[in-house]
Amino acid sequence: MGRGSRIVLTADRTLMSGYNGHIFLGFSACVPRGIIPDRLYFSLFCPPVEAERDGSARFAPCGTRKIEAALLDYGFRREDVIVAHPEHLGKAVGPETKVLGITENDPLGIGPATSTFTQLFGGEAYMALKFRELLGHPSIKRYRPRIIVGGPGAWQIDEEVRRRLGIDCVVIGEGEKVVGPLFEKAVRGERIPERVEGEPVEADGIPIIRGPTINGIVEIARGCGRGCSFCIPTLQNYRCLSIEHILKEVEVNKRAGKDPLLHAEDVLRYGARGLEINREAVLNLFKTVKGYPGVENVGISHFALASVAAAPDLVEEISRILGAGEGGRFIGGQTGIETGSPRLMRRHMLGKCKPFQPEDWPEVVIRSFEILNENSWVPCATIIIGLPGETDREAEETARLVEELRPFKSLIVPLFLVSAGGLKNSSESFTLEKMTRMQGEAFVKCWEHNLDWIPEIFNERLRGSIKNNIIRKGLNLVISYGLRKGRELIKRCRDEYDYDLKAMVMDFRKEKTEVEQISTLPSIQRYY
Repeated sequence: MGRGSRIVLTADRTLMSGYNGHIFLGFSACVPRGIIPDRLYFSLFCPPVEAERDGSARFAPCGTRKIEAALLDYGFRREDVIVAHPEHLGKAVGPETKVLGITENDPLGIGPATSTFTQLFGGEAYMALKFRELLGHPSIKRYRPRIIVGGPGAWQIDEEVRRRLGIDCVVIGEGEKVVGPLFEKAVRGERIPERVEGEPVEADGIPIIRGPTINGIVEIARGCGRGCSFCIPTLQNYRCLSIEHILKEVEVNKRAGKDPLLHAEDVLRYGARGLEINREAVLNLFKTVKGYPGVENVGISHFALASVAAAPDLVEEISRILGAGEGGRFIGGQTGIETGSPRLMRRHMLGKCKPFQPEDWPEVVIRSFEILNENSWVPCATIIIGLPGETDREAEETARLVEELRPFKSLIVPLFLVSAGGLKNSSESFTLEKMTRMQGEAFVKCWEHNLDWIPEIFNERLRGSIKNNIIRKGLNLVISYGLRKGRELIKRCRDEYDYDLKAMVMDFRKEKTEVEQISTLPSIQRYY
């Protein structure tokens, strides 16, 4: 038996996946367990990353890689730090292990996407289940290393939860500046604080990753600065990494066979000062990364609709550089609509629509979708249901805006408001019990839109990127089944309940409505 590494970094099983090459399939971790049988879920949506013989993960979340790099830069030896695969912790954790560092996105399953799905369908999300499973791993129980949890979801772990789950310390915010001294104390057996507030890291202080990331994610900027009241990332300082830094991380991922996926809250603002777009900096970034030796494809994570509307020529030029539209290729990325209400935009997201005014927001959204559609970009957009102060009038404005977006290839995901960021102490999270009929209509309109576009979007993606025929067929079967059942439920909600989603869900919980479980579908069982 091995002695174990002194410092073991890991993440729960739902985060240690390449999601069959589609990073946004990671949202499936928010789905409650039981809707999809475990065998199907972990084969089709969340297959594990590869593990090395020593139990290390070949690929890991970008945040975990940043902490690994910060610890090595601080002075810990390479042999003392391992990024372990959660399914192979027994190889990495042993009597010499002093600290276990865990990266978490949604440890309690109360994030926006998770809480939305669990309130509708009941049950508990995979991410929360796998986090508890990780904490209860036999090697952790046996050797009892100090447990330090960080990541985007660390804010969920309050004092009561920390004690109940046996967590020694929670790191809130950016961790690179604080993890070195913190882990050093933990390794020495000294007392460590129960909660540590991370400090914003200057751009030149953000470490360069040593190992490849999930789906080749490369951070190009950190923070946002638009100031949305509900969002934690926007409260951070906005900083851009240098081209040299970015290319070094592109190289780390290329050595592992991964093309880069550029990550920022808004990739179109790379190199910007304030909210004004720096066109030359953005084009130089994309030309340089696309021209890096061995790079075939460049992906992006997020972009802002206001940036799209402000710089349509920039979107067009990026599409040309990346070859969007050639052979059916399109650029996917996440963005936020959030509401169709100018009043709520002014109240909660004044910076989100800059350089435009809140009164222009519906028009900005429609124009942005037109620009994206013309240039072979496919947005995955979010809508927030239950913003503080939302009335039926605002919900109706959102539903109307979603209807106007129907011609544009896209996904629009409605999420319940979670009281976080600047709203944490001033408002309550939205729940199904608070939903009005008009809010239900806005929610359902989003899914009517999605069911129109999902077949085309997924067929294009699956056809070109998933080579395994069984996986491709399995995903097609699951998606086809989900589309059929989704259309049946939406028709019922519209025709029988007049969009009163709350009433329909309550009837479902009383077993007045029956939904066939996906595991009973014979054609899927043939493959799994």
